[in-house]
Formats: sequence, C-alpha cells, structure tokens
Amino acid sequence: MRSSWYNKLLLTFGPRPPLNWLLLFLVIVLVLVALLGSSPFNPLDSVTDPTRPDIYSGYRRLKEQAVNDYLELRKLGTNPSTDFDLCGKERENYVPCYNSSANLLSGFKDGEDLDRHCEVSRDTEYCLVRPPKDYKIPLTWPSGRDVIWSGNVKLSKDQFLSSGSMTKRLMLLEENQISFHSDGEMVVDGVKDYSHQIAEMIGLGSDTEFREAGVQNVLDIGCGFGSFGAHLLSLKVMAVCMAAYESTGSQVQVALERGLPAVIGNFISKQIPFPSLSYDMIHCTQCGIFWDDKDGMFLIEVDRVLKPGGYFVLTSPRRRQGTKRAIATPLEEYTPKLCWNLLAQQDETFIWQKTTDAKCYSSKQTFPLCNGEDGQSYYKPLAQCISGTGTKRWIPIQNRSSGSLSSAELAIHGISPEDLFQDSEYWRSAIRNYWSLLSPLIFSDHPKRPGDEDPMPPYNMVRNVMDMNARYGGLNTALLEARKSVWVMNVVPVGQHNTVPVILDQGFAGVLHNWCEPFPTYPRTYDMLHANGLLSHLASERCSMLDLIFEMDRILRPEGWVIISDKVGQIEIARTLVTQLRWEARVIDLQDGSEQRLLVCQKPFLRK
Repeated sequence: MRSSWYNKLLLTFGPRPPLNWLLLFLVIVLVLVALLGSSPFNPLDSVTDPTRPDIYSGYRRLKEQAVNDYLELRKLGTNPSTDFDLCGKERENYVPCYNSSANLLSGFKDGEDLDRHCEVSRDTEYCLVRPPKDYKIPLTWPSGRDVIWSGNVKLSKDQFLSSGSMTKRLMLLEENQISFHSDGEMVVDGVKDYSHQIAEMIGLGSDTEFREAGVQNVLDIGCGFGSFGAHLLSLKVMAVCMAAYESTGSQVQVALERGLPAVIGNFISKQIPFPSLSYDMIHCTQCGIFWDDKDGMFLIEVDRVLKPGGYFVLTSPRRRQGTKRAIATPLEEYTPKLCWNLLAQQDETFIWQKTTDAKCYSSKQTFPLCNGEDGQSYYKPLAQCISGTGTKRWIPIQNRSSGSLSSAELAIHGISPEDLFQDSEYWRSAIRNYWSLLSPLIFSDHPKRPGDEDPMPPYNMVRNVMDMNARYGGLNTALLEARKSVWVMNVVPVGQHNTVPVILDQGFAGVLHNWCEPFPTYPRTYDMLHANGLLSHLASERCSMLDLIFEMDRILRPEGWVIISDKVGQIEIARTLVTQLRWEARVIDLQDGSEQRLLVCQKPFLRK
C-alpha cells in the first residue's frame, strides 16, 4: 500500500515527472550541499574516533592544498590538452632578470642597470625557449670540453678575433666548431705553464700540490672561455667561473657548453650569492674590474668570500688603462687595511694572501666588523665592513683536512657524522636506481620515431648536473664515488637551513638561490636537473610550480633529463604541467609504502 505522500506526488507530477522538475530537484540538492560545506560549523571538524585518531588530521591543510592545486592547474587554461607555443627567435639566449632597458627605466644607473633585478623584469609570458637554428646536441665528455658547436653559443667570428692573444692561442674557429687546445698542446705562456707559475709563487713545487696546500675550490672571476678552470678540474680542484651577464659572446655560456662549472654574477652593487669564507682562491685575469673603485668595496667583498689563508690572484696589465698609474698602486693602499700580504709578484701577476689572524682587523681599526654573520647572503647590497671573523668556520685553509670533512669540522656545521653517513648511504642507493632509470627503455610504451635507434643509457650523455635542493651535497658525493664524469651545481634554496658552507668545504660547487626567481644562467646549460622535495618547499613558500617548470625547461638542454622526488599530490600536478611542455614523463612508485614518488622526464629536441 502506497503512502499518502507518494500519492500526492503522483497527482502533482504524474507517473513520470518532467525533466525540468528533476533538474530543479538536483540543483536544490547541490545548493544544500554547497551551503553545508561552506557553513562555519563542519561536522568533520568535531569528529573524534579513539580507534583512528588521525583520520581527519590535517583536514584544513588538505583543503588548502586542494585549492592551491586547483589554482595551479587553472594556469594551464581551459584546454589542458593544448601544448605551449615556442618563444620567438629573440629569446634564444634569454636570461630573465637581466633587462638593462627596463632597469634604466626603473632608475638604475652607474652600472647597476647591468645588474640582476628580478623585481623589475617580471615575465608572465609562458612559452618554450627554442634552440638556435644551427643548434646541435653537445659532444659527450671529454670530447665536448675541447670541441663545441659554434651554433650553440652566441659568439661571432669578430668577437673571437677580438679576444685576447692568450685566448686566440687556445682556440681555433672552424666552419661550425670552436676547438680548444688540450693540455698536451699548451706551450710557453699557455694555461699549464700559467698554473705552474701560480703554484711556484705561493711556494709549491708544482700545481699538482694545490689540494695538499689547502686549495680545493677556486672562484674564477671573468674566466674567459674557461681554459684555466678546465686545467684546474684536471687537477681535481673545483673551479667555478663567475662572469657578468652578456647579451653576446658570453663567457659563462661558453664555459657551461664545454661542461665546466659557471654562473652569472658580477661586482657592481650587490654581494655575490656565496656565504662568507667560501673559497680557497679567487682568481682574476684581465676581468675588467677596477678593484679600487667604491672605496675598495669590491676588495672587501673578495675578503668576505675568501677563506683565512686563502689567495687572491690578479693578472692584469701593469698600468690601468687610460692612466700612468701602476695597477698595484691603488691595491697597495687597500690590501694592508684588509690584512692581506703581498705574497709574490711576477711579470703581470700579483698574489695576495689573506691573514689567518681574525684579530688583525680589529687591531687595524680601518674597516668596522659587520654585525652578525651573513648566513643568508643572497644579493644583499655591498657592505663596507669585515665579516666572517666571529664564526667558528674561521679555519686557515692550510689546517683543514683534504677531501671528506673530519668530525670536528662537521660539528662546526652542526652535523653529526652519523647523520652524514645515513645521508650518504641513501644517495649511494638512489644513484644506482637513478642511473638505471635514465634509459629510453622506461618510455618503451611511447611510439618510436621512424628510423630512430634506442640510445645507450647516458653514462657519458650527462655532464652538467644541477641538484636544485642539495642539502649536504649527498648526490654530488654519490656521483663521484660511482665514478661518473659529472660535476654538480649544488643549489640550496633560500628559506631552508643554509648548508652551502658545508658543500663548499667539501670542495664542491654550491650557491644560494630563491626558486621563486629564475636561476642566473643561460638557456640549455644543464644535462640533468634533480629536485628532491623542492615542490613541497615551493608550495610552502607560495611560489608558482608552473614558473619553476618553465624555468627548468629553459635551462635544460634538449634531450636532457629531470628527476623529481616528492609527495604524490605534487608529483601529479608536475606531471600534468610537464606534459604540456611536451616532455616525456613517467611516475615511478618506490614500492616502500611511502607517499613519495619519482617523476622521471626527458625534454625533447623541439625545432620550429
């Protein structure tokens, strides 16, 4: 027997209610659900279950993350299946944050318009920076160190011919290649003899003794095309090229193309992105810097970055261009105030050694001591004060252990040997897994282009590696132990614990960087990018994952690799994004019961 309410419904709507009534009923239900969901009182917030106490823990955080994920995906547009377009030809060598015309309009002058200003040149155009028309995949290491494709770098024949005489002797421009002489062909006045001269001037028998004398890492300012750094790397001394941004003929671009460590940076108005006491030697050969300008602030910045007992090597013409004054005269005025000792002078080369006595600066009373330490020295304005003297890291380079850090040195960095050992063990295992994954076989379900052959796993394809969230540099250590012919740019994100000092003290390349901004390098300069936990860090900093993915595409070489390790939610969003950039991508479940996943990607070689 049917109830009275049911009979009334039949009288009202009939045996088959019209479609518009059903739709109205559905809308009412959805409105009620929405109102209940947005109510200030949510029954889920008050639910407690003693048997499963964590079932609703983090609920608000998950809701907030879902909203952020939705907004991130909305940036893809209404049609997520549409790929992004390629940028115009004018962006082939585009480096964000270095826009001199925009900087001039913003009021920067006196050279500061050539500096890095990310706050001025905010770029919202999402397009893929394409390679030049004549771009070719670089030769594998070590062939790529001595021969590069001229179409891969913005270096004209006129710029090559106008370069210094030493550079000309070390380079040979052919039809589509630039060839660099190997060590065996370097004769009198070549890089090999120059390096040996520096070693003798600091009291060594040979440049092979650099590491034994405490010189493990060198900052090469204005490195030319990297030949001196290439020689130091053959001696197992980490040499990082740092040169100013150039729209044409870039030293940094050529060095990275050769597989040598390099980063854009300059001495104009801001500190370089390294902590105090970072390098054992700072080298400058005709680097175009007038070191006595700004009341010696450039020299103070060198002193900040130089370790106790470290060396400042300057090779320059005897007289400053346009003056009759000897190049050493102004430096003779400032270097004693900085507690530097002129160790030796030979021909056009001068070598100063920084004091090992931290009390020397206060006794001179020339420059004040900085208040506090510059643990996060990230493009701060140049300072006219002395830093680093009050830190426990004030250890003369001659007293430090070579290679792995001792327990006492680790304690200075606040790291226990057990913690470092566990970190190293983790990365040794990870490297074995990574290298087996870096094979096109992982994409076997993708159709192969006609005529293409599956290349061998990239034992020699990868040379320039960037660890975008490096922590202690464990990935770097594991790669070296596995005898991979790579170097790693270890990047520590701003906002996390600053571990750049421990990375540099191990003789690695390391730098601070804010991943909410572009990285100071040219397009197509890295073979592999690695990011462990960076996406989660980016979300906590409320920065755009889409901007990060486009930046990774910009600095990654065609056919380069990306390995991202993070939580499932972040990985799924990243996979959606990289698919729009036409990367091949695969999510790997680690099968360990955790929320962590690997996203392994390869960037294609796109041509217009």
